[in-house]
Amino acid sequence: MTSSHTDCHFCLQSLRGRKYALREENAYCVPCYDSLYANPCEECKQPIECNSKDLAYKGRHWHEGCFRCAKCSRSLVEKPFAAKDEVLLCTECYSDEYSSKCFHCQKTIMPGSRKMEFKGCSWHESCFICQYCRQPLGTKPLITKDNENYCVPCFEKQFAHRCYACKKVITSGGVTYDDQPWHKECFVCAMCKTQLSGQRFISKDEYPYCVDCFSKFCAKKCAACKKPITALGGAKYISFEQHQWHGECFTCTKCSVSLVGQEFLTQQDDILCHKCGSA
Repeated sequence: MTSSHTDCHFCLQSLRGRKYALREENAYCVPCYDSLYANPCEECKQPIECNSKDLAYKGRHWHEGCFRCAKCSRSLVEKPFAAKDEVLLCTECYSDEYSSKCFHCQKTIMPGSRKMEFKGCSWHESCFICQYCRQPLGTKPLITKDNENYCVPCFEKQFAHRCYACKKVITSGGVTYDDQPWHKECFVCAMCKTQLSGQRFISKDEYPYCVDCFSKFCAKKCAACKKPITALGGAKYISFEQHQWHGECFTCTKCSVSLVGQEFLTQQDDILCHKCGSA
């Protein structure tokens, strides 16, 4: 530009008929202004002369033609952009590089759009839906099965087991007995109603019994000691002519030798080893 200023403030050369730049009301010829005040370009490292457009961001400067995305090289002039570790990126490259990917569709969740977080993963709001009814889950209670999310009503309708006793849905835990699901609190002794989950029990006629009730009401009595025979833990018992014995109680009436696996004779109510029976 030209004006009433006559000399360059630095080199004192005449400015008549020459372009010059003003700084703090002082006039400088273009070469002096560029050498004294021109900012170096972050990209090409050359000075941004006074006749060039100087684009500034956070104290750094670029030529207009150098102000580009560091990844795709597209111009960022008058375009939205983001900075990462002092590198400028267009929003598309920034999203591809750093934004979350939707767990469902694997596409980028663009900055500014709403995303849902669940179990360390991210979803587009439109992708975070019940896989059965396709309705948005938002902040509703949900249940996950095979990496798919379901609202509680749909999960119960499709997958949940119903307790064999009370017929209500088993939402967690549960016990399987006789190929049927039970709530833990519903799986009880048929006699005393004590919960049997995690306890030893015995079944009879498709009903479970705690050991005490089975012994009192259901177990056969040993013909020798008269105590219940429960056969818990694989214990052996002997059955003969509608009578039962504990394995350790099945002995010769006279000499008390064990008859398990041995030949024996019967005389009235006595069971005898072959030696005693032949004497």
